[in-house]
Amino acid sequence: MAGRSMVGLVWAGPALVAYAVFVVYPFTQTVRYSLYDWDGFGSARFVGIENYRRVLTDPQLAGSIGHAFVLIVFFTVIPVGVGLLCAAALSRVDRGPVGGLARAVLIVPQILPLVGAAIAWTWAYSSEGAINQLLRAVGLGGLARPWLADFDLALPAVGLIGTWVSLGFCTVLLLSGVGRIDKSLFEAARLDGAGHFRELTTVLIPGVRREITVCVTVTVIAALASFDIVYVSTGGGPGTETMVPGVEIYRLTFLSQQVGQASALGVALTVLVLAVVLPLQWLGRER
Repeated sequence: MAGRSMVGLVWAGPALVAYAVFVVYPFTQTVRYSLYDWDGFGSARFVGIENYRRVLTDPQLAGSIGHAFVLIVFFTVIPVGVGLLCAAALSRVDRGPVGGLARAVLIVPQILPLVGAAIAWTWAYSSEGAINQLLRAVGLGGLARPWLADFDLALPAVGLIGTWVSLGFCTVLLLSGVGRIDKSLFEAARLDGAGHFRELTTVLIPGVRREITVCVTVTVIAALASFDIVYVSTGGGPGTETMVPGVEIYRLTFLSQQVGQASALGVALTVLVLAVVLPLQWLGRER
């Protein structure tokens, strides 16, 4: 038994060393920096938990965390909900040309780099972009606007980019879960007179519980730690209406040289992600 344990340790050793060097050590350093007022070059001044206090009290820093929670609606709630409906519909379609084309279209956002997706959507959202041209073509020109420069609509507009990116991932993963469900369960539900909604809530959703947990976990982390899409599309603007922790950490570190404050926000974001994800993992366990 001891020999098998040693063999396992030998095989896992390189991965553990890499994890310690590239994850554990940088995180401990980040925690250390978060206790100092430091610009990254000169001498550091110990300030204790002052940086963390500012994370909770500064309107801009706290607001960036609030924006990240708003993005959960677009990165998680909408893609998982719509993905369930798409998976249910696609499960009824034979794997012919139509089904294959639908799956290919849904998976395209997962192939594209997030930076490329953000650039494409920025063009579409511009004053003369595809969205405004479509609105004018159907007689709704009064609704046209520079979406990413609108103080009220910039955050939802950015969120919809995340919806587009996450939808394909959620649908494909949920569709694989639907394929594991015993077809006799659907037949029994129909024989009992269950409609589509009842079939969805009593057979399909319980059958893909593990896949839903994975979708929610991955997309919640993507929402809370979002950077690429927001930075490329708006840079946190207009004003600070789309500022999220990832962009704020970048701004504090490289533009304001407040490494200690950026480290505190990074640690707070890590704790926040764990506080959200761990309960989700517990709720998603099979019982």
